[in-house]
Amino acid sequence: MRVIQTLDFFSSEFKAEAYPVYAELRAKDPVYRITMPDGQTGWVITRYQDAVSALKDNRLVKNPRGLISSEDMVLSTMERDFITRHMLSSDPPDHTRLRSLVHKAFTPRMIEGLRQRIEQIVHGLLDEAEQRKRMDLIDDFAFPLPIIVICEMLGIPVQDRDRFREWSNAVIRATNHPERMQEAVPSIRAFIDYLRDLFDKRRGRPGDDLISALLHVESEGEQLTENELYSTVFLLIVAGHETTVNLIGNGVLALLEHPDQMDKLKNDPGLIRSTIEEMLRFYSPVEVATNRWAAEEVELHGKRIPKGDMVLVVLASANRDENRFDEPDRFDITRGANRHIAFGMGIHYCLGAPLARLEGEIAVNTLLQRMPDLRFGVDPKTLKWRPSYLMRGLIHLPVTW
Repeated sequence: MRVIQTLDFFSSEFKAEAYPVYAELRAKDPVYRITMPDGQTGWVITRYQDAVSALKDNRLVKNPRGLISSEDMVLSTMERDFITRHMLSSDPPDHTRLRSLVHKAFTPRMIEGLRQRIEQIVHGLLDEAEQRKRMDLIDDFAFPLPIIVICEMLGIPVQDRDRFREWSNAVIRATNHPERMQEAVPSIRAFIDYLRDLFDKRRGRPGDDLISALLHVESEGEQLTENELYSTVFLLIVAGHETTVNLIGNGVLALLEHPDQMDKLKNDPGLIRSTIEEMLRFYSPVEVATNRWAAEEVELHGKRIPKGDMVLVVLASANRDENRFDEPDRFDITRGANRHIAFGMGIHYCLGAPLARLEGEIAVNTLLQRMPDLRFGVDPKTLKWRPSYLMRGLIHLPVTW
C-alpha cells in the first residue's frame, strides 16, 4: 500500500502524487495515522461523509490550548497569538463573536457591490500582459487580483502586496513544521511591526475601511482585544487572497489540461458558475482544512483518536470521493449537484466564499474572452506545486496565446 509515510506530506512531490494516494486511503484506511514533523500525531480523514461529519463535530476543536504543552510550541506567545487569535482558530463563543465583527463586509450583497471594481482590476492586469503575449498566470494575474481587492477593502496600500505574499507564504509553508516555523519567525515579526505602524496611522486618521471599523471596535475594549485585532487582520489578508489565487491558478490549469472543457466554456460563458464549482472540486484550493484537535477521545471506523491528537480533514480527497461524485477524476464543467466542500462546512465555513467565487468567475471568463488562444507556455510536466500541506497551488503557471 502506498502511504503518506513514504512521501513528504509537506512537499511539492507529494502534491503531484496526492490523488492516487488519497484514493487508496479512502479504500483501505480512511482514518490514517501519521506523525507530523513537529512530533504530534495526526489522523488523516479522506472520505467525503467522514469529512463532513468531522467539520461539524464539536468534539474536534480549533483552539488547542489546554491540549498541547506550551513547551512544544516554537513561537513566542505574542507570535503565536498573532497567527491564532482569529475566528478560524477559535471555538464558540469566541468564534461567534469574532465572526460577527467582519461578517457584514462579506455578505453576498456587499460582495456583489464589488463586481465593477473587480472587472476593472482584471482588465487592467490583462492590459499589462496583452502586449507581452505571455505571462505567469500566478504572478501576473491570479495573485494580484485578490490581494488588490482585499487591500482596498482593508484600506492597506496596494504597493505593499508583495510583502504580504512573502509573509503569508512563510507562515503557510511552516504550519506544523518546526524547522520551517523557526525560519518564518522573521516574517511573522515583520508582519506584526507593519500592522502596528498601520494601526497607529489609522487611529490618527480613520477611513471608510474595514481596519478602521475594527480599530473602533477594539477601542471599546469589549468585543475585540488587541491580540484579536492583529490576528483578525492577519487572517483577512492571508485568507483574503490565498484561496482565490489557487482557485484561479488551479482552475485555469484544469481548463488547459482539458481543452474540450475550455472550448465549451468559451462557447457558452454562461457556464461559468458551474465551471467555478467544478474547479473548486477538482483541484481544491485548500488541500487540508485548518487543524482540529480531539477535545476528548473520538472513535471512527474502529480507530480510537485520543484526546489531544490532531485531526486533518483532507478536503481535496473528500472532493474526489467516488462514493459521493460520479467519475470523480473527470473534470466536467457541466457537472450537476456538485456539493463539494472546498470551502469547508459548519460554523467555520469560509466567510470569503462569495468573494472568491465572484473573483474567480470574472477572472476566468474575462481571461478566455480576451485571450481565446490561451495555452501552456511551458511543458506542463515541469509545473511545480507549492510545498504546503494546507494549500494546493502552483508556484508558477506560464501561459501564452
